Amino acid sequence: MHLLLQILVNGVLLGGLYALMALGLALVWGVLNIVNLAHGSFIMLGAYAGYYLFTKLGVDPFVALPISMVSLFCVGYLIQRNILNLIARAPMFNTLLITFGIDVVLTYLAQMIFSADFRTTNPVYAGDNFAVAGITLPLVRVLACGIALALTIALWLFLSRSRLGRAIRATAQNLGAARLYGVEPRLIYALTFGLGAALAGAAGDLYGVVSQINPYIGATLTGKSFAIAIIGGLESPLGVVVGGMFLGIVESLTALYIGPTYVDVVSFGILVLVLIFRPNGILGATA
Repeated sequence: MHLLLQILVNGVLLGGLYALMALGLALVWGVLNIVNLAHGSFIMLGAYAGYYLFTKLGVDPFVALPISMVSLFCVGYLIQRNILNLIARAPMFNTLLITFGIDVVLTYLAQMIFSADFRTTNPVYAGDNFAVAGITLPLVRVLACGIALALTIALWLFLSRSRLGRAIRATAQNLGAARLYGVEPRLIYALTFGLGAALAGAAGDLYGVVSQINPYIGATLTGKSFAIAIIGGLESPLGVVVGGMFLGIVESLTALYIGPTYVDVVSFGILVLVLIFRPNGILGATA
């Protein structure tokens, strides 16, 4: 029983980070109708930003979080403004091809610049743990999960309470009506894509602390983000959190009872089942 509780807690902590990874993808998908296949590469770039800020400048990875987010926001804003806005509202297949191309370019640029070596952001407290009711909690994973949930709540408040957030939601729900109220769609698209990239940058910074990174992690992380967005739905950040927690717990239980080799098999098997039996996501949102 104690082992099961420990595994469930580990799954929840992992799920919080997963939710942050998927949040940017779900935001861009829901507003721009773009399934951004380069999303994982943005996470990879955020991880390298955190790694080099820590190893070259001595900036703690949690302190470096805003720098990674601002850097990736600029990358995302420029890509949307100068490339993706040229095909705004084009068929989804076109945007899939273009974002796939961007993913390939970013991956090979990262390989040329950073090399293919595995790296980890490893602060002195990386191995610290503490116990609550007999359950061991890794300090870094608790901090990463807490920040991920805080950013998710901040995004929900931003979208529901701020003027710009309401403009983003209006653009997603009714583009024609949003234009009548003075919303400039191309600017909203660029800001939304930049915001999605910034969230990916934050997720990457935290991912580099809890796992190894290399230029090729993007494809796997895009797949997991896609699965979480489908499971949780696209309309609410809460749904993405539920999807992330669900996937994190399932992966932890799979690693314990079946074997680590089958983690991705089970994760994407669940995605297939959700698409067949619950295509609108666990919370019933539009997918």
